[in-house]
Amino acid sequence: MDSRIKIVADKAIPFLEGVFEPYAEVVYMKGADITAEDVKDADALIVRTRTICNEALLAGSSVKVIASATIGTDHIDFAACDKLGIMVSNAPGCNAGGVMEYVYSALYGTASRKNIDLQGKTIGVIGVGNTGGRIARMGVYLGFNVLRYDPPRAAEEGNFEFCSLDYLLRNSDVVTMHVPLNEETKNMANADFFKMMKKDAFFINCCRGEVVVEQDLKNARSKLGGLILDVWQNEPHVDPELVEMADIATPHIAGYSYQGKQNGTAAVVRAVARYFGISQLTDFFPVTEMPENEAVKVMLKGLNQGEITSILQYNYPVFTDDFRFRMEPDKFEELRNNYQYRREIYFN
Repeated sequence: MDSRIKIVADKAIPFLEGVFEPYAEVVYMKGADITAEDVKDADALIVRTRTICNEALLAGSSVKVIASATIGTDHIDFAACDKLGIMVSNAPGCNAGGVMEYVYSALYGTASRKNIDLQGKTIGVIGVGNTGGRIARMGVYLGFNVLRYDPPRAAEEGNFEFCSLDYLLRNSDVVTMHVPLNEETKNMANADFFKMMKKDAFFINCCRGEVVVEQDLKNARSKLGGLILDVWQNEPHVDPELVEMADIATPHIAGYSYQGKQNGTAAVVRAVARYFGISQLTDFFPVTEMPENEAVKVMLKGLNQGEITSILQYNYPVFTDDFRFRMEPDKFEELRNNYQYRREIYFN
């Protein structure tokens, strides 16, 4: 192993400090501040969504591999990386459990505050990958009717489990977004989208802010029974009017579970270790001696809505995150970077 290998890493990635130091020089920086000058002599980048990995950043550098501790990859220009011969990896599914917990804690918490009965309701899941799949399975477990929209999966697997977007929007009492951001999904939740939704339906977005046309969402707000938003256009800057309109507003922390962060960091460490042949780290996983952070099994089958709400809120009191964000929405990044990771729930 060549000790001269240099890694530039986002300092907000947890459990990373000290891992590579026996094998490489590691420079930790604020992700949004990483510049072409910083990566010019780097061999690897370990990033989150705040580092835009494009030709402007990478051209002329010695970067050979980029590892992102995220599900999404819209911050990475794959064409530029391919042109420059840079390998890219991410962490698909790393925070699916945390997002699932967020969605249901927020849904049940908001329904409780508004005295809305969720029994017999239909949840429409838009994007049924790792995260959307977890949302759908939890919905079935809790007794919801579940509709699924995912054109790539439908094309590959057939339409048996999937429906059209029109059908989902017209028949769902809860619409929740879990799509990657790309040319097909950007601005997909627009005026026509909201017009098709049922009156008094919930709208939940915790994938990417850019999948929603925020002005169209604001125009449709009076039609919606509930609005839960964890992601925003122009992050870290948010529209204060839209924050005020939301029942729950949070600073892109839906996936910020302890287990999700362990998974994300494990994925980037293993990817870089494999590339450079650091055999000691190819099976790395950040283990801590903190049992209070271990995932907790919940038994929700057969419970009434109030009991389910209480258990979900006990394990993740989502309104605390909502309150902190509303108090200081201009501290979006600070709230994210200093977030106290919560433990996940799971069920059989």
